[in-house]
Amino acid sequence: MPSRKHTGLPSREQVLEFIQTSDKPAGKREISKAFGLKGQERIALKRLLKDMAEEGLIDGKRTAYHRMGGVPKVTVLRVVDIEDGEAIAIPDAWQPDDATPPPRIRIVEKKKAPALKKGDRVLARTEEAGKGWRAYPMKKLVDRQAAMLGVVEIDGSGQGWLAPVDKKIRTSVKIADLGEAEAGNLVLTEPVGRSPHSGVKVVEVLGDPLAPRAYSLIAIHKHGIPHVFPQEALDSAETAATLPVSTEAREDLRHLPIIAIDPADARDHDDAIWAEEDGEGGFRAVVAIADVSYYVRPGTAVDKEARKRGNSAYFPDRVVPMLPEILSADVCSLGEGEDRASMVCHLRIGQDGKLKEWRFSRAVVRIHEVMAYEEAQRRMDEGENDPQLTGLWACWKALAAARDNRDPLNLDLPERRVVLDDQGRIAEIAVRERLDAHRVVEDFMISANVAAAKALESKASPVVYRVHETPGREKLIALRDYLETFDKKLALGQVITPSLFNRMIKDVSDPAEKALVMEAVLRSQTQAYYGPKNAGHFGLALGSYAHFTSPIRRYSDLLVHRALVDAYNLEQPAPKQDIPAHSGLSEKDRADLSKISDAISQTERRAMEAERDTVDRYVAAWLSARVGETFQTRITGVQSFGFFATIVGLGGDGLVPVSTLGSDYFHYDDAAKALIGERTRKVYATGDMLDLRLGEANPLTGALKFELPGKDGSSVEPRGKRPPPRKGKPAAPKDKSDKDKKGKHMQGKRGRPGNIRHQGRKKK
Repeated sequence: MPSRKHTGLPSREQVLEFIQTSDKPAGKREISKAFGLKGQERIALKRLLKDMAEEGLIDGKRTAYHRMGGVPKVTVLRVVDIEDGEAIAIPDAWQPDDATPPPRIRIVEKKKAPALKKGDRVLARTEEAGKGWRAYPMKKLVDRQAAMLGVVEIDGSGQGWLAPVDKKIRTSVKIADLGEAEAGNLVLTEPVGRSPHSGVKVVEVLGDPLAPRAYSLIAIHKHGIPHVFPQEALDSAETAATLPVSTEAREDLRHLPIIAIDPADARDHDDAIWAEEDGEGGFRAVVAIADVSYYVRPGTAVDKEARKRGNSAYFPDRVVPMLPEILSADVCSLGEGEDRASMVCHLRIGQDGKLKEWRFSRAVVRIHEVMAYEEAQRRMDEGENDPQLTGLWACWKALAAARDNRDPLNLDLPERRVVLDDQGRIAEIAVRERLDAHRVVEDFMISANVAAAKALESKASPVVYRVHETPGREKLIALRDYLETFDKKLALGQVITPSLFNRMIKDVSDPAEKALVMEAVLRSQTQAYYGPKNAGHFGLALGSYAHFTSPIRRYSDLLVHRALVDAYNLEQPAPKQDIPAHSGLSEKDRADLSKISDAISQTERRAMEAERDTVDRYVAAWLSARVGETFQTRITGVQSFGFFATIVGLGGDGLVPVSTLGSDYFHYDDAAKALIGERTRKVYATGDMLDLRLGEANPLTGALKFELPGKDGSSVEPRGKRPPPRKGKPAAPKDKSDKDKKGKHMQGKRGRPGNIRHQGRKKK
């Protein structure tokens, strides 16, 4: 970088060098300071910069210049593609008719940050690296892509408006070009111009937003989940599906009565199990997993698409699979009575349930039976003499005893399940039943996952670990403060283990209070992720853990299979010239597993958000016919602007704005997670049970709004135990304007926003 002492007016080359090497935006002021310019020299610099801009050497404005064809040091970028798990962006202000094409910039995303998706906008710091560009996000900007999916509304003047389907977005966008769209259509749009005031144009009509299957479609588009396979990937899968399955190069396990236990509505079967006593007090067990690595080889078109998706996404009405159906639901799926290529984990399990030995092989298996969890449970409960199930249950009891001794985190929280009828309409929303049969399969899968991680470690081979780190200090402090409102202690100086949390939960006798403590513990946990560095799995109380058991639906498992192929010399070259011979890890992945691990961690979070959004929309649709009814609810979260409540036994979070709580002022106590009335001392706290009236249910956004059934908040008393407010009265606000500005103390005021309407909208 040039010296800051007085050197006189710089040359064009010196200006360009300074702009390119500056570690911050370089404007006229920065250039003048760097070269020590004064008086008339500053005027001369202004002329020089203008000349350089006219000559096409630099671009930008006087506060921040950059090389023509380059990118500003700090600028807004728009994601246009996802390549190999990385977000690719271009400058958001680049015009389609610019003389030069926009540079494609690879975004270096922060670990554990929500995955960027196509259409996202970020403020980023950029740098030129070799022949390309890199960018480091500073802040994610308003998600215009989410607003690009919505419902067409027509106002009285005939003007079209795009009503958002994202409950976080409150304003409609003007539609400049309706195309073939009509009022009430669910549409995809894109911006017309650079300014947000230019409006949007409809690029695709998706149909009726309230039709069956629309809710998952909304989530798929909103979160940018790839759901249409390129023809090249389909062709690649068709070719791979013709690979032969032979016992010449595989262990023949077709004589074993292996069974697959899955949900009754499972679309694929990627695991099956078998166990018997070994005559020495322990057990021999086999966990057979679909050999996806045999069919999906590194570098093929189907492999590239699977990497891009990262995992399958499961919705009540559909699956967006990681692999084309010919693989996921056919040749890779362990169907009953079919010879199937399998990666097999052979286990020896001691009487104490601990793993004694393990071995991996490629095998041919023939599934003896595929059964639903409920059927397996029924047979065992009714004492049927089924030797396959009897052997599995006996082995599982040993595994369960070892699990109890290990004492992993035990949070028994309900899971919602949306049941649809044949027409795709909601038949029922229920809590998913937890059976011993689920635990049997789960413990066998955990054992195989542990064996895979340890087996690769023993060979000093790369491992894609499933990592769940110990809760961080900040979250533990928040948990400690919250538990103090229950008069419970959490000493931060001790070693934090799952057992510590389990004992804490076990000591709570009141069911409502127990649920609160479990949810608080859940909030304190870190998010699990994939990575090549082992940090253990805190929740399962395991030192080494990898995902091995679901390569049909998780790319992480496919990477583990490929690593096992290399580590244990299990290679089986493809007898076809158009399929790569190597089915182990690619050199690219072996060199940098962290890159693809970060990418699939992000796609996993993307799928989870989309699945949760879809269930919220189904719940809102289910409840839309019951607006005005009163439900028993429990407060699940409290903020300064109100509290969130969920319907007991059904789910569906809805907001109760603080402005509807009557005439009292409410102070927000962050530690107690409570709103406290200044005059009445009335408390609304996390965990309170109370009756609320459903005021609004919007299936398009999944948003619910509740209101107190009485005319004044003081007429409704929360039921059950709640954490008391902290000692000491919160400081009163100085004046009313201060209350409104900070949003911490608000006076009750009635008022409800209107529902979205598809026709006759009047835009004001």
